[in-house]
Amino acid sequence: MHIDLSGKTAIVTGSTGGIGLAIAQGLAASGASVIVNGRKDERVKEAIDTILEVVPKAQIQGFAGDLGTAQGCAALLDAHPRCEILVNNLGIYGPQDFFEIPDEQWTRFFEINVMSGVRLARAYLPAMQENSWGRVVFLSSESALNIPADMIHYGFTKTALLSIARGLAKRMAGTGVTVNSILPGPTFSEGLIDMLADEVKKTGKTLQEVGVEFVMKNRPSSIIQRPATVDEVANMVVYTCSPQASATTGAALRVDGGVIDSL
Repeated sequence: MHIDLSGKTAIVTGSTGGIGLAIAQGLAASGASVIVNGRKDERVKEAIDTILEVVPKAQIQGFAGDLGTAQGCAALLDAHPRCEILVNNLGIYGPQDFFEIPDEQWTRFFEINVMSGVRLARAYLPAMQENSWGRVVFLSSESALNIPADMIHYGFTKTALLSIARGLAKRMAGTGVTVNSILPGPTFSEGLIDMLADEVKKTGKTLQEVGVEFVMKNRPSSIIQRPATVDEVANMVVYTCSPQASATTGAALRVDGGVIDSL
């Protein structure tokens, strides 16, 4: 299968590292003109350089701004008023006991993980509808269904994304615009690598070995029995953004390694 996204502009939020960077690189390799986003200019420039090392002829632009705020989203729209592909990847996470999470933290997670995607979809979808072609993808998580007891506030935001994506797909029915959500499981992103760094140092084991142990302890239902790579997740996203995926909409597509134990 040859995916050709030439002539398409793609915005990938939170794409200076991890899954977001892999998605941006995958879309660029498929011919899309990609806008990389992060909060700091330095990180955005580093991400662009990383992509250009792998895809020398990539069409890449950067936007530095905090899309977890309404002001940041408005600034992105001013700088880049149109796109055919919107990947809402921006998100934060972190363990915290439910009884110790203040209102401000709930609001922070909601604004960054949920409202960033809501605001951008609301802004970019009308032009996609007018042009009878568009792709919107929300990065959810297996935690949307397997709510972590130590990250209830995170799981809640990822469940919200499933509802938004499904509802928007219905809203865009018959327009040629698809809206889907992607559910990664444990993935060797920067966050997981940082989390496992101490164990790697302490035990002398490889990152891959420690990653397998982490998955089997914390997600024993995993069928692949290891973390996924960022490229494995990005491959699903790139396909979902492709012309070939025109009949896939309103779907919650799992790249969780079989962690979610349901049919």
